[in-house]
Amino acid sequence: MNPTHDIIIIGAGPGGYETAVAAARAGRRVALIERGHLGGTCLNRGCIPTKALCRSAEVAVTVKDAAEYGIDISSAGISVNYQAVAARKDAVVAQLREGVAQLLKDVDVIAGEARFQSPSQVAVGEDVYSAPCIIIATGSRPAVLPVPGAELAMTSDDLLSLTSLPASIAIIGAGVIGLEFASVLNAFGVDVTVVEYCKEVLPPFDAEVAKRLRMSLKRRGINILTDTCVTAIEPGMTVKCTAKGKEKLIQAEAVLMAVGRKPVLPPGIDSIGVKIERGAICVNDSMEVEWESGKSSADVKLYAIGDVNARCMLAHAATAQGEIVLGHKRNLDVIPSAVFTMPECAMVGLTEEQCQAQGLDVKIGKATFRANGKAVAMGETDGMVKVISDASTGLMLGCHICGPHAADLVQEAATVMTAGLPAESIAEAIHAHPTLGETLRAALA
Repeated sequence: MNPTHDIIIIGAGPGGYETAVAAARAGRRVALIERGHLGGTCLNRGCIPTKALCRSAEVAVTVKDAAEYGIDISSAGISVNYQAVAARKDAVVAQLREGVAQLLKDVDVIAGEARFQSPSQVAVGEDVYSAPCIIIATGSRPAVLPVPGAELAMTSDDLLSLTSLPASIAIIGAGVIGLEFASVLNAFGVDVTVVEYCKEVLPPFDAEVAKRLRMSLKRRGINILTDTCVTAIEPGMTVKCTAKGKEKLIQAEAVLMAVGRKPVLPPGIDSIGVKIERGAICVNDSMEVEWESGKSSADVKLYAIGDVNARCMLAHAATAQGEIVLGHKRNLDVIPSAVFTMPECAMVGLTEEQCQAQGLDVKIGKATFRANGKAVAMGETDGMVKVISDASTGLMLGCHICGPHAADLVQEAATVMTAGLPAESIAEAIHAHPTLGETLRAALA
């Protein structure tokens, strides 16, 4: 069969659609196959709708605390119209989805589920498409703990579809998803309890910064239980847990399962010889799939990018991996990540614990937002900046921030690390005053 396209991309999340746009601009014939809405999980059930909720929650907290800024509001306090909040969220998603459709004007967008018939052929319904290059970008879905009663809990997809909120909620998992929803729901007046199996929240983050965030969220009224194992969810929304050998029962109106995500594999992928481990497609550093012994295919270049290869489950990581497939160099060791709680948390590079485990000789610099003029004026002084550098070379190994606009501030550190510049180059650069960016400079002073 003659190829119908130069490239077939399965999945229209950020990795898929941005790779499709870039390939089409380079003059390639591109087919983009999507069974759901354009934008994938990120736009429809992840990054964007949650950030819309985060903004509404931020406004709610600001209005609630208006008197601290000299603004008088009704003594009756505030009320949250969650139907309107949800409607705004949906409007934001719809607007951006239309924008994605416009970007794909030169791409052959095919609606339906792709299933592999051979390494170089995929079928959508009765139609068969082939190409010398196929990119799998099918993303992920919410993971669920294998405990009795797990089906009683909501996933993040379910929660985002609500038009009214429960009075109380138990959130299983204190990772990015769990803590973002905990922060948002708390701001909307929901009684929130978070249960985490690990000894600290945000397990991949620097422990000192994660502790800062945990203490801040507790001060906002969120009950956080760490080092606690969920054993079952019982009818009536009772979460059974064990902590230090003792059983604990948590009663709530609703339960959210927020224990991470797992790859979504396209149908037929297991029959063509692609190597799969722990539910993810194995790839090399060029994002080419790895094959089971004797199963490689000579007539196709098959790639897997984004959540489906489980290397780094972040939207911007998927985009960067797609760029690598198209021949661009990208440093996948420097990928910033952020948690849009109140306050925000962000990181890039190695944590202090990872440096210790590797036996690295490091220099650590810290600064607090309490000493920053802009943060004081904003009334958001909770948090810190932590910079980890190699003691001998001066190169930045990691940057960890808990505080206002952490997600934006960490990008300066990521740029310096990607460029291979010494950490001191941040201190040498003149920073505008008063700005939050001065905290990063202060950590290196």
